[in-house]
Amino acid sequence: MGHLISIDDLSDDDLRFIVARGAEFATGTSAPAVLDGRIVGIYFAKTSTRTRTSFSAGALRLGARIITYGPGDLQTNTGETVEDTGAVLALMLDALVARTAADPAGLRAWTGQDRMRVINAMTADEHPTQALADLTTLHLHFGHIENLRILYIGEGNNTAAALALALARFPGVRLELRTPPGYGLAPAIMAEATAQARRHAAAVTERHDMADLPAPVDVIYTTRWQTTGSTKKDPDWREVFAPFQVSSDLWLGQPKAVFMHDLPAHRGEEVTAEVLDGPASIAFSQAGNKMYSAMAVLDWCLNGRH
Repeated sequence: MGHLISIDDLSDDDLRFIVARGAEFATGTSAPAVLDGRIVGIYFAKTSTRTRTSFSAGALRLGARIITYGPGDLQTNTGETVEDTGAVLALMLDALVARTAADPAGLRAWTGQDRMRVINAMTADEHPTQALADLTTLHLHFGHIENLRILYIGEGNNTAAALALALARFPGVRLELRTPPGYGLAPAIMAEATAQARRHAAAVTERHDMADLPAPVDVIYTTRWQTTGSTKKDPDWREVFAPFQVSSDLWLGQPKAVFMHDLPAHRGEEVTAEVLDGPASIAFSQAGNKMYSAMAVLDWCLNGRH
């Protein structure tokens, strides 16, 4: 049992357990009600459709009860320290799922107790539960994650960071990121991902152009250009991002590749409608798998590996 603030909080066995458990929930081969009698807090200071719904519905499906908090509901808005708020919530909740879109320091401050598990539902630097849902989707679609070839196109944002940290743990995986100049992965994330990849006989690489794309690949992945809670430093950023749009041209040399997107999507910006709504897209089943992955995360946090 433990907190989930970063993919780095998970051992290799924990990571694989959560992915496999999510797949079990998705295929209906696992018993429900494993959270009967538990109370889960759902705190979202920023907008969310998929992540908030997935954890709320997932907790309810597993037999837990939930308490929801909006951005104006906690006394941190009136000056109470994050530590004091966390200490009080820990006396009443078994787990807290929180999206702040800020740095993870506030979430870490809530982990200084041993009663309430804390789950990062997205901070500015990492979106770990998105990556776990993505890996669950890969496992369900391909039957394995090892040896997959994945091309990520777009900003090196919190989704890309978590995806790189997670995929680097699977032998034979080849993840190539093509990110706009000035919008790549944070150096610390890239360093950790490449170090993990070396340890696991995988590869994580990054370039800032769209020339000489790898082929064939199994997956082409993108995210929206306007990440929740973020702004761009360059007023002409759209011109920088324009060459990184995912269009059907990318499938000319690799017709078997599937398309993934963490959603929400802006058709005509990071991806064309032809791709998002086309036969290669598994983006909406990927979104549906967020609930099953959320169930697996809650199960691991509160019950451990079993």
